[in-house]
Amino acid sequence: MALFLLWIIFGLGVLIQLIYLLPIFGRTAFFNSKKQKEQSENEEGVTVVISAHNEFKNLKVLIPKLFEQDYSNFDVLVIDDRSRDRTPRLLAEMMDRYPKLRTVTVKYTPDHVTSKKYALTLGIKVAKHDVILLTDADCIPASDQWIRKMTAPVRNEGMTFSLGFGGYEAIKGFLNTWIQFETIQTALFYLSFARWKAPFMGIGRNLCYRKSFFMDVKAFKDLWHFEGGDDDLFINKYATGKNTQVVIDSDARTISYPKDNWKDYFRQKKRHLHVGKQYKSQDKMKIGWFAFSHLLFWAGGIGLLIYLGLEQNWEQFLIVFGIFLVRVLLVLWIYSSANRKLNGTKTRSNILINDFLYIWYFWGLGTFSHQSKDIKWK
Repeated sequence: MALFLLWIIFGLGVLIQLIYLLPIFGRTAFFNSKKQKEQSENEEGVTVVISAHNEFKNLKVLIPKLFEQDYSNFDVLVIDDRSRDRTPRLLAEMMDRYPKLRTVTVKYTPDHVTSKKYALTLGIKVAKHDVILLTDADCIPASDQWIRKMTAPVRNEGMTFSLGFGGYEAIKGFLNTWIQFETIQTALFYLSFARWKAPFMGIGRNLCYRKSFFMDVKAFKDLWHFEGGDDDLFINKYATGKNTQVVIDSDARTISYPKDNWKDYFRQKKRHLHVGKQYKSQDKMKIGWFAFSHLLFWAGGIGLLIYLGLEQNWEQFLIVFGIFLVRVLLVLWIYSSANRKLNGTKTRSNILINDFLYIWYFWGLGTFSHQSKDIKWK
């Protein structure tokens, strides 16, 4: 009976995992950019919007990089959200150097709203152009084609939303290896489901939509009281298969410097995971079924290997081990291909270890984050 139950657990996990890895995640991993339809270029105006709180060091690097973009019709709007460092002075100096740089200053945040959403709302309201391209102060465009490629679905294809990828700089250490893995895992979820005409989230590090739509839906109405969610909850509420497109191109990504210690990383991920409980039920199931089947696969597989080893049932032991090996190779194939598409680089090592650790990340940190109440932006 125990053996039969372990086989059921393991088999169910394998079946659901195969569905996610091939028909779903494969939509991103094996995306063929050469098959994209050629669109007539329309250089409609674009406003790059950045909300910044005490981001002097990052803005000093980012702003000059933005004005290296190969796109003729754009401006940059930086929202100075109650900064107490040298950000105001830097922005004043930068506006003298870059005529297309504009700023909005936020001096206080009302009690009934969250700070970043309030800052973004004030900025987007006064944005010069209808096409809004969002990123964060600690991000750098990966190429001078970022604006052109990220906004193309909105400018040329009539889309309301364009979802992009935000990667992290590769540095030494296991924490960074994990960050690279988890970032690709998250991208496989939201980009793949969006390509399947079922978008459910996006990231504020690389997101484009129309100002007119933002104003029509009254900005972050019904989302003000959630800390975070200015990107994923907004997309979760309004994005559909008909108004949303993804951009899978390493030239269209942004690059951020990753957290370099576990304490800061856990604080960041706690904030990100916390808003996930506000997703629509069907969208929570998209992530939940993967995590559940992932747990079944590892628990059932390890349980079977131990049981069959003790029983010296080597024939079935080799079958289970073979299935494990096939999935390992499949995961390596999917994640390596997705990484090449999104980051334009080779995959870091330790995929098998990180794949196992994802169980503890999702069920441990995820559960803790859902129960947390001390979530803050900055």
